[in-house]
Amino acid sequence: MWRSPEPRFDVASAICQGGRDYQEDAIVTDFPFGTDTGVVVLADGMGGHAAGDVASKLVVTEVYSELKFQSATFVQKENELPALMAEAASGANAAVRDHVIDNPEVMGMGATLVSLILVENRMYWMSIGDSPLYHMRSGKMQQLNEDHSMAPQIDFMAAQGLIDAQTAKDHPDRNCLTSVILGDKVAKSDCPAKPFNLQVGDIVVVSSDGLQYLEEAKIQKILHRYRRRKSAEIAGHLLEAIEALADPDQDNVSFAVIKLNHNKPMERMIAPKPVDAVDERQTHVTRVVTLEEVKTDPVQEPVGGGEQNTAGEPKPKVAVGAGR
Repeated sequence: MWRSPEPRFDVASAICQGGRDYQEDAIVTDFPFGTDTGVVVLADGMGGHAAGDVASKLVVTEVYSELKFQSATFVQKENELPALMAEAASGANAAVRDHVIDNPEVMGMGATLVSLILVENRMYWMSIGDSPLYHMRSGKMQQLNEDHSMAPQIDFMAAQGLIDAQTAKDHPDRNCLTSVILGDKVAKSDCPAKPFNLQVGDIVVVSSDGLQYLEEAKIQKILHRYRRRKSAEIAGHLLEAIEALADPDQDNVSFAVIKLNHNKPMERMIAPKPVDAVDERQTHVTRVVTLEEVKTDPVQEPVGGGEQNTAGEPKPKVAVGAGR
């Protein structure tokens, strides 16, 4: 009995409005079965209703469209991926700027960004803002990207004994961003030139900071407990934990869970045609013709008909406005 091969990536995404009146998060995941690559783009908007939600959608749309447009060349141009991600972020920043110019009432809107490109077991990322990128291996979880907010400085003050732990946790400036996409100059971005190498069994979670209403120890415990389950089940347990908090101040939450199922090279039974190959058969060729050409072209015959050319072979059919 034929069985579908296991895909390289097991991916699930989730989104929750939390205790807010509207959703300011946006996320897109794209991992086509049959390829060795995938893309995740996440943005957490700021600026209030009709501003933060627009900003996040603008950022995700602009970044994803640029990465998707170039996705066919990810493998061939892998060393250029960090530059591509930076260029996509720059385009998103320009889109936010243009929107604010056209709509002055939304001045101050913006969004964080985390974008990922995976090629086989290699993960490239870019982040701006405080949306975390977690990696879990052998029971230990770490945040891979920088936190562009006041939280690291406040935690450092607590570690030095300048303030107590509870004061640091509840500090009103904790979520103040030090870098974000606002349509202005981006103060800081995190985009390593070298990829992070994943191993089979690793779990990656890219999320908005709403997931951090859960203690990191709790997130790590869930990822470890369900590490052998599918990504969709892990995502479900994370959402359940957030619901169980029942925090009336719960921020929007969006995240994607990614697991590497295997790291085997892809077997391609159909070899690509050499670039300099010449195919004189001209079969399966689609072109566009005008209606005048269709009316005057003697080739148009019922299926199975077709005139004979000088070599005694049927002439190829002409497809009008149709693709194969």
